[in-house]
Amino acid sequence: MSAGAASTGPAATGGGGVRAALGGLTTRGRSFLAAGVAAAVCAYVLGQSDLLRVGLLLAGLPLICVAVLYRTRYRVAASRRLSPARVPSGSEARVHLRMDNVSRMPTGLLMLQDHVPYVLGPRPRFVLDRVEAGGRREVSYRVRSDLRGRYPLGPLQLRLTDPFGMCELTRSFSAFDTLTVIPRTETLPAVRLAGEASGYGDGRQRSLALAGDDDIIPRAYRYGDDLRRVHWRSTARYGELMVRREEQPQRPRCTVLLDTRRVAYQGAGPDSAFEWAVSGAASALMHLLERGFAVRLLTDTGTSVPGEGADGFAGSSQESADSAGLMMDTLAVVDHSDGAGLSRSFDVLRGGSEGLLIAFLGDLDDEQAALTARMRQRSGSAVAFVLDSGTWVTGGAAPGPLEKRVRQLRESGWTALAVTPGARLTDLWQQAARERVEASGGGTYGSPGGWS
Repeated sequence: MSAGAASTGPAATGGGGVRAALGGLTTRGRSFLAAGVAAAVCAYVLGQSDLLRVGLLLAGLPLICVAVLYRTRYRVAASRRLSPARVPSGSEARVHLRMDNVSRMPTGLLMLQDHVPYVLGPRPRFVLDRVEAGGRREVSYRVRSDLRGRYPLGPLQLRLTDPFGMCELTRSFSAFDTLTVIPRTETLPAVRLAGEASGYGDGRQRSLALAGDDDIIPRAYRYGDDLRRVHWRSTARYGELMVRREEQPQRPRCTVLLDTRRVAYQGAGPDSAFEWAVSGAASALMHLLERGFAVRLLTDTGTSVPGEGADGFAGSSQESADSAGLMMDTLAVVDHSDGAGLSRSFDVLRGGSEGLLIAFLGDLDDEQAALTARMRQRSGSAVAFVLDSGTWVTGGAAPGPLEKRVRQLRESGWTALAVTPGARLTDLWQQAARERVEASGGGTYGSPGGWS
């Protein structure tokens, strides 16, 4: 993951209205002012001149501090940088703050406070004693969340105070940054399930026919292209250097289906069944992208991510990093849907041959189990991880209905596994590979063919 870019807020000034300055009196300043006024009144009533001088001193000190702070003129610029800007749940990210004094005079005592959501930890506060003219100060703090999501950081507040602590003025910067907490992922082993193509799936067919000049689909010349591939007829036609496309097999495809129905999950929190399914989908997506698959994320609502290219798949290997970031950002904020069935995702899958299908499913009734079984018809290979959220709440063993759903999916050609509380996706991944090899009736575990 790349580090987040620094976001610079507007310069903060020490100036403000007189009313704002008086409103910045601290408890100490108000107490001194009240005591001074009370002493002055008592001195007037009792005719004590010494007490009057004490009252004037007590009342005058906070007013002098207000006047000095009010007349202070300096400018401070602030920036914030996240490292990294996208972090897995349960991991820490560091926030770097930088303060630059862009005025011609040194600052007094500065107190920095950054606003962070409570789930990221306590609100960070820093005290800077003095920043010389043109000087710079850098501080940092850590944030951590066990809950995935997108969390705003900021605005940064700068509090100005006098040496006696009588008055404080607050200035806020307008810049915000966003920390994205993505699902935790597991590193999956590079196993294969027998019965699939060894690398290209449906893409073993050539994407372009180059039998003759009429079938050539030229493209613009790119730096580094072999000049022997220049197609002069197209160059003359388009007025720019054109080259012949090379024959390229299509990338193997995989769809990761995530069931987000609210009715399919019970419980909440980092250890809930729904969070396991989200984390499992993220792990599968990252693993398959690393193995060279063109991957898309599909939910029960029919929404497809990344949604670009043919049928919603990423178009080329260069897009893998962007696609991975987009899908992980989607999983960071994915929530329960209000739908009751998987019909919309079935309609998307029914539209074409999808290659490998990996599904993370919640509770299934008879109708949804039958619908899921029919999804296998359009897939070269299908693997399902079925959760019974009730067992995640009670901590009990998998009940009969779950085993019934798993058996129903297996009879329709799925490699289906029941997911129990505390199960590791790495172990289930390997178990799915073994079961697929056994079901195919040949080959050895880890042999070429199938899904990686």
